Amino acid sequence: MPCPNQQVVRSSGVHTDHSSMKQVRFASDNNSDSDSQDKPCETPENGRLHIELGPQLKLLPLNDQVRELQTIIRDKTTSRGDFVFCADRLIRLVVEEGLNQLPYTECVVTTPTGYKYEGVRFERGNCGVSIMRSGEAMEQGLRDCCRSIRIGKILIQSDEETLKAKVYYAKFPPDIYRRKVLLMYPILSSGNTVIEAVRVLIDHGVQPSHIILLSLFSTPHGAKSIIEEFPDITILTTEVHSVSPIHFGQKYFGTD
Repeated sequence: MPCPNQQVVRSSGVHTDHSSMKQVRFASDNNSDSDSQDKPCETPENGRLHIELGPQLKLLPLNDQVRELQTIIRDKTTSRGDFVFCADRLIRLVVEEGLNQLPYTECVVTTPTGYKYEGVRFERGNCGVSIMRSGEAMEQGLRDCCRSIRIGKILIQSDEETLKAKVYYAKFPPDIYRRKVLLMYPILSSGNTVIEAVRVLIDHGVQPSHIILLSLFSTPHGAKSIIEEFPDITILTTEVHSVSPIHFGQKYFGTD
């Protein structure tokens, strides 16, 4: 389906190379200087050129479905209903890929017809942790994939002047130190909130290499700050771009 208010142009029989239509652009407003107008949007491939963070930064494979969801979420004219619907879809894609980063073991099962099938089984000992409040938007997507998974919470707020993060609340499974952790926070801007959350997890015995950060959008600065602080952590996101949709939490929960 087209994005809201998107004009659909139909071909008149002339063949167009689909790959030539992949470029996305950020349109500047009238108050922006001329040098910033019509600059291409940073795709994950372009973002990788700006920050060389190695294999710890993983990007969701880019396709037209993902790009449309990103576009609708960023569009200021999107209704809240469409926003939540598309955000939930993108969250589900990120969660599915995040689960793909967790360990599996090989197994053999017997089919109803009596044949042996060699497959894989999800290893036990994982949990989710959401950074309140926006991270709670990702909890249902995780539960849809793992019905019985345990989910902890962290409440961290940043000082408006100093941007220093402070922990106000933290509740985890008692054996979290033995688990792989899917840390959920949809928008990485400065990275300060996530850094503080990871410190709390480390204080509870979690190894940074056992933490997978699930995010929808990240700035180059945010991703770089987190990985420089914790080189063993894994970040999974759909896009690295200098402009992050910081309105996400307010729009999703209807408090904008």
